[in-house]
Amino acid sequence: MEISVRRKQGVTILDLAGRIDVDSALLIETVGYLIHNGEMDILCNFEEVEFIDYMGISVIAVAYKEVVNNSGRMRFVNIPAHLKGSFSISGLDRTFEMYGSEDLGLNSFKEDRIIEKIKNKPLRRRFKRLFLRIKVEYKAAGAKDSEFIHGDMLDLSAIGAYIMGRNEFSLNDVLTLKLHLNPKPGEIDVQARVVWLSDKQIQPHDHPGMGIEFYNMPSPIQKKILDFIDRNLAFSATNNI
Repeated sequence: MEISVRRKQGVTILDLAGRIDVDSALLIETVGYLIHNGEMDILCNFEEVEFIDYMGISVIAVAYKEVVNNSGRMRFVNIPAHLKGSFSISGLDRTFEMYGSEDLGLNSFKEDRIIEKIKNKPLRRRFKRLFLRIKVEYKAAGAKDSEFIHGDMLDLSAIGAYIMGRNEFSLNDVLTLKLHLNPKPGEIDVQARVVWLSDKQIQPHDHPGMGIEFYNMPSPIQKKILDFIDRNLAFSATNNI
């Protein structure tokens, strides 16, 4: 295989070409060198890759793990149709973030940086909590729309919430949610990960239920939630005067 390195918008792009197989340790070496030199955002371009076998998938997985273990981010773009099956069979298509074009891949890093800025804002705003019963629909990510469960969401913040309802999910399950933030901004579609399951003895009044952390949330959506929380907290404060 051949690797060309270039940089764009603060991201290191690896243009891969040829065959990725057992003789492709160069990818691991290149990624290790980049990480050692502080280049933590890496985008792999597969447009010129002709072939990937089982050992090649293992090489990619090792390189990806090296990046993640060093708190970096690796994403993939322009994967040819005839190669997508290799990622699907290995299950890595559910782990890797893949995009159809270089621009989409670069924008994903940009959105992450915006979210990081929001997270780094004073804790007072980031962790403001709105104790308001809000209607929510939720299902396992990838399930049919007919499988949406209707419930109530409490304790909303910019990073997560608590959902009262049926306990049929497990820790780390990824969910698709429809938040009804009325009257404005209205319905919002988000993904979340289950990070807490209620205990009947500890939370008798809120059981069953689960704590969720928002997952892969675009920065414009997170801003809408923050604005919704601020508006409702201001409204509550006015009514209490």
